[in-house]
Amino acid sequence: MRLAIGSDHGGFTLKESIKKHLLERGIEVEDFGIFSEESVDYPDYALRVGEAVADGRFDGGILCCGTGIGMSIAANKVKGIRAAHVTDCFSARYAKEHNNANIICLGGRITGPGLADMIVDQWLDAEFQGGRHSRRIEKISDIETKYLHGEEC
Repeated sequence: MRLAIGSDHGGFTLKESIKKHLLERGIEVEDFGIFSEESVDYPDYALRVGEAVADGRFDGGILCCGTGIGMSIAANKVKGIRAAHVTDCFSARYAKEHNNANIICLGGRITGPGLADMIVDQWLDAEFQGGRHSRRIEKISDIETKYLHGEEC
């Protein structure tokens, strides 16, 4: 498994902790930045990770900012990305099982490192259930095509 990871300054410390946890699990990780706590604009990093996941170079991605909300909004603008803002283990598992989330977004100012590791594990260990959920994911893709990528309304 290969994961892309990125953050802004508000999520830098949490990203570093998660990255260490992933490496301990034997997961290949590529860090798309940032590499310090210097203030940056989160959409730049959401785009980098989103594109890397959408084009198939990575199996999934993890983004961290202050709350996780901004990263999820920005990443979801990339065609093919289903980024879920998660704050608990139940949501992380269902983000994958029901929504086939290919990126999860966490908040460095609201989620501690121990909980973040458990959240990441739940997401990684879950499997998309398909079935009726596949039909719903296809409907999401149709909305994406219609409104985000040039098809006239």
